[in-house]
Amino acid sequence: MPLAVKILIAGGFGVGKTTFVGAVSEIRPLQTEELLTERSVGVDDTSGVDRKTTTTVAMDFGRITIRDGLILYLFGTPGQDRFWFMWDELSHGALGAVVLADTRRLADSFPAVDYFEHRGLPFIIGVNRFDDGYDYTVEEIRDALDLSPHIPVVLCDARSRESAKQVLTSLVRFLLSSRDVEHPDASAVAGS
Repeated sequence: MPLAVKILIAGGFGVGKTTFVGAVSEIRPLQTEELLTERSVGVDDTSGVDRKTTTTVAMDFGRITIRDGLILYLFGTPGQDRFWFMWDELSHGALGAVVLADTRRLADSFPAVDYFEHRGLPFIIGVNRFDDGYDYTVEEIRDALDLSPHIPVVLCDARSRESAKQVLTSLVRFLLSSRDVEHPDASAVAGS
């Protein structure tokens, strides 16, 4: 019987969570995207993502098999503050999270980092490399987000299946190492 693991894909508004889940999912992803309307003016901060026309209003859902016997169920969280009540429900039963970050708006990652730190849910940072983003080093990003040295920071392109899969593989490795799990297939998971 395969091991099914629930993973959250979180981060600020417009950081690429829906794109990430859609790129890596081996099934047609469930997306709850809706058009941004005039009602969001003054409510949602769209600075830095002015061209964004839709937003996730509940969650995204996808699935990927990392290797035989290990399936990740991906739950993308909504990015705006007004939908944060969903995070508690979505995080129930999750083993870990990827916090997507955008170097153009690193401060937008603070709420997600704080959320997982305060709840003790292990997470890594996936830095979505936008074409017009800043070219910070991993250490500069780590310092800017005030992360513990043990938290992995992985550069990625949320549009690329292979890149997104590499982020998820890094998360699985981190979860295995941070929990000191003695699992006979741990080397196979880490080698994916």
